Amino acid sequence: MSLLCVSVDHHRADLELLEHIERRADDLTARLTDPEFATGAVVVATCNRFEAYLDSPALDSDAVLRSLAEAADLPAERFAGASAVHAGNEVPEHLFAVAGGLESAVVGEGEIAGQVRRALDRARTAGTVTTELERLFQRATGVSKAIKHRTGIQSKGRSLVRLALRMAESRIGDWRGTRIVLVGTGAYAGASLAALRARGAERIGVYSPSGRAQQFAASHGVRAIPHEALELELERADLVIACSHAQDPLLGRERFARTVAPSRAPFCHALAGGAVSTADRPRPRLLIDLGVPRNIDPASATVPGVELLDLETVAKHAPIAELSAEAEAREIVADAAAEFAADRAELDAVPALVTLRGHVHGILEDEIARSGDPEVAAALRHFAGRLMHQPTVRVRQLGRSGRAPEARAAVEALFGPGE
Repeated sequence: MSLLCVSVDHHRADLELLEHIERRADDLTARLTDPEFATGAVVVATCNRFEAYLDSPALDSDAVLRSLAEAADLPAERFAGASAVHAGNEVPEHLFAVAGGLESAVVGEGEIAGQVRRALDRARTAGTVTTELERLFQRATGVSKAIKHRTGIQSKGRSLVRLALRMAESRIGDWRGTRIVLVGTGAYAGASLAALRARGAERIGVYSPSGRAQQFAASHGVRAIPHEALELELERADLVIACSHAQDPLLGRERFARTVAPSRAPFCHALAGGAVSTADRPRPRLLIDLGVPRNIDPASATVPGVELLDLETVAKHAPIAELSAEAEAREIVADAAAEFAADRAELDAVPALVTLRGHVHGILEDEIARSGDPEVAAALRHFAGRLMHQPTVRVRQLGRSGRAPEARAAVEALFGPGE
């Protein structure tokens, strides 16, 4: 089998293209999971990337790109220009780096590991996981854990959510008194809520366009916002965090323009010594849009008193990773990818081992049947095991070093049918 990965991410595609692909994600996944397209497929789709991991005897990367461009309703040239193609042994190294957060907009992002695991779970449910893809993604989870425990690159504060809130701290003086509306109930909503509480935020309401706010609120101990109360909540809010999976913007400019309130409370900020001062200017509303596609219309930033942080803005302000931590993480990825490649190569030598063992065990069973003595049978089996040990080790070593064809040729020359 051969592995192929097609990756469209924030390194090569702008947010507009990523949004378009996100809207067509179901069409792309349907194309990828068609048995006639590939033997197996796992799709990793996040806010900043769309990746297809394919397993099939023969895959033409150009044909795959053309097919995916068609499914995404994009010109083939544009899709190909925004894509990176990884083949063979490049695939595990890329996936391990992705799972470890090394390819994220914020290096060391912690959420991506869970997204990779959930991608495998979805593929299992859909029945599109091959043995090779299962091994690949299981190993990726192990690499992610190794990076987390052996380096500081996934340390607190490196996720998109935490970075966005850190950027917001210059606008927020008192988290405890900040009125917050959280839009969405998925993984990013949960991460946002945890990060907000870590900062002492208490006045949090959650709104869900899909109607799941009540369930989320009950399980997380926050207040649910019904649809009819959203506009009033937006008017009162100091901070709006949108991270829904909705395909179209949920919050347009006109909604924020309608909720401008001249009498909004003054903006509070901390002074030296812990004292809190209230300035005379109106308290601004800060909008954080973590959705792909966007949850908030970018034009909302033109409303007086509104500031907007979207994913592109957050990513541009991502801190440079500590070089030592990232270098160590990259080394872990490279070592794991090399080991994975060696394991795959060793499997290529299995047919030679099967042939060798078949020959020896065939003779063994004949001799055991001829003797009819249990003690002799036990001795013969022990002897055959000792005899096979060194050839088995050597054939596996040849496989791991990429010399499986030599091992097969040697076994066939020695034990194959005569001329």
